[in-house]
Amino acid sequence: MLYIIGLGLGDEKDITLRGLEAIKRCSKVYMEAYTSLLSFGLTSNGLSTLEQFYGKSIIVSDREMVEEKADDMLLEAQSSDVAFLVVGDPFGATTHTDLVVRAKKLGVDVKVVHNASVMNAIGVCGLQLYRYGETISIPFFTDTWRPDSFYEKIKSNRSLGLHTLCLLDIRVKEPTLESLCRGKKVYEPPRFMTINTAIEQLLEVEQNKGETVYNEETTCVGLARVGCEDQKIVAGSMTELLGQDFGPPLHCLVIVGDTHPLEEEMLEFYKIG
Repeated sequence: MLYIIGLGLGDEKDITLRGLEAIKRCSKVYMEAYTSLLSFGLTSNGLSTLEQFYGKSIIVSDREMVEEKADDMLLEAQSSDVAFLVVGDPFGATTHTDLVVRAKKLGVDVKVVHNASVMNAIGVCGLQLYRYGETISIPFFTDTWRPDSFYEKIKSNRSLGLHTLCLLDIRVKEPTLESLCRGKKVYEPPRFMTINTAIEQLLEVEQNKGETVYNEETTCVGLARVGCEDQKIVAGSMTELLGQDFGPPLHCLVIVGDTHPLEEEMLEFYKIG
């Protein structure tokens, strides 16, 4: 049996009782470590905190392992109980859907234990969940790669008066381009996009496109460490948010669409000044 278990957003205590019971039944426990992270990251202390709380050793699984070598884990799950831990909810990333498909093709039974994810916890800012349009991802720009496909999705959402949740890039154990060319992988230091960088990139794309989908005065909500004790939520214009220090990761951003009076009332609690 393969158990895919959501850990929630904060720390080791956010796991559900059902999820904890499943972990304790498993002979091996893997933890996905590249689409998100808990509040303490993947420091040795953070990992040992999880292991002590769950009473199990944890094998950290990077993108390469999950996307290229997952069959080894699935073969283990054919004859024993194996847990795959995911920060947030198991289906918050398409990689995990792929894992379920691969497991079923191999005849492996799968049980999913859900938990909170940013996709529903974003409601803490006061914008109603059913008033969101398509969620977008904003990747880090490079000197030679500055993708802007998300712009059309923002445009579509705003034309319908809908809010846009922007998930910001996380780069953990990513090989450098130079090392790939040499055939021997060397990994970049971990990088987590800030709200400030996301807004700078959004404004650059708008300047290039020139369709006035949004501008410096567009109201947004910046959220950092959603679900943690020290979460930070600030509402204001893009320009105002650029001047804010949101602290450690993870960050996300909401571009606000048309608002209901109750939403406006909630946003007032988070406005600058």
